[in-house]
Amino acid sequence: MEPCGVAGTRHRRFAGAPPRSRMSLSLAERKKEKKERRLASIREALGSRSIVLIGLMGAGKTAVGRRLAARLDLPFIDADSEIELAAGQTISEIFSEHGEPYFRRGEAKVIARLLQGGPEVLATGGGAYMDAGTRANIKANGVSIWLKADLAVLLHRVRRRDNRPLLTTGTPEVVMRELMKKRYPVYAEADITVESRDVPHDVIVSNVIEALVRWLDAEAKAAPRRRGKGE
Repeated sequence: MEPCGVAGTRHRRFAGAPPRSRMSLSLAERKKEKKERRLASIREALGSRSIVLIGLMGAGKTAVGRRLAARLDLPFIDADSEIELAAGQTISEIFSEHGEPYFRRGEAKVIARLLQGGPEVLATGGGAYMDAGTRANIKANGVSIWLKADLAVLLHRVRRRDNRPLLTTGTPEVVMRELMKKRYPVYAEADITVESRDVPHDVIVSNVIEALVRWLDAEAKAAPRRRGKGE
């Protein structure tokens, strides 16, 4: 039998403690508030700039972009869909009837217009960032994020769909290797690079947010130094 003194001490020790469920709820609420403040700080730091996702077909720009926009409470825009809407044709039809140079000119105009409507999450086509004018527009009006994926991941994803005009010109693996060789050095100019892996899209979204927070923090810290040099 436990001594009365010990029992009394134990009861006194826990008498004022809140129920476990209340403690857990309070912790959950604090975590939620912290998360909301963090996301709000991202939106504030962006100002009128857009988050622009670049990368090869199959990198996950649309799937990741939709989820990222939902997390940040921003609009999501798919540049290819906007191009199709403006042209009244699918991307495949534009390529077939007018050729790639015509498509690229229209693509650059549409993206330039979309960048004026930020802040938003904008997913671009695989070749959009290869245009120097588009890169300059994105630099001036957005934060570019390259979703970088290896060949195996890209091939696994693009084989699920048959609406990729560039893949009709040859064997998908050969075409993708050539595109990677040509485009990856240019994609590397993006502000941020995030590895797009064969994991749930929400994992990649979290990776993007972490990388974005670090980049925006570094930008904010560098701003006073830049102002100081200009004075």
